[in-house]
Amino acid sequence: MNIGIKDEDFVRGKVPMTKEEIRILTLVKARITPDAVVYDVGAGTGSISIEAARMAPQGHVYAIEKNPDGIALIAENAKKFGAENITVVEGTAPDVLADLPALDAAIIGGSGRKLADILDIIGARLRPQGRIVANAITMQTVAACLDYFHAHKDDYSYEAVQVQINRLERVGPYDMAKALNPIYIITAERK
Repeated sequence: MNIGIKDEDFVRGKVPMTKEEIRILTLVKARITPDAVVYDVGAGTGSISIEAARMAPQGHVYAIEKNPDGIALIAENAKKFGAENITVVEGTAPDVLADLPALDAAIIGGSGRKLADILDIIGARLRPQGRIVANAITMQTVAACLDYFHAHKDDYSYEAVQVQINRLERVGPYDMAKALNPIYIITAERK
């Protein structure tokens, strides 16, 4: 299944959503297979969850979200796109991760300052060659992520990229670049 649903096709509300270009890069880095079990931590509107579910039609996606508005949007978007292999997990990570099954890929879009605890639980369930992809907009999250993977260098190999997307916007007779927030994408693979 192709990835890259247009942003405007999702039901949005006021909940943050990973933009299309970043979503595509994140999903490619996650290397989701057709039978993968995926956690989407801080799922927001469910845009990544929906695309991951389409990539894993024989697998399952657990969309973890604490915001009631986000939970409703994930359900609405799952219905809109016919993504029946998504379970919305209401609550805060890492607390709600305890009963979830072993996984092949985790995508972390929000961690509520509990990144190390979340990574500990995910790491305990992550299958060999499983991947963790964390999207970070703050330097504190980038530093926490890198510190974690440095401390666990025997368990993971990792890479980090910073991505800046600009979209052209028509302004009168001109096309001007409109910048989206720069994002760091940190990808780790279980050894």
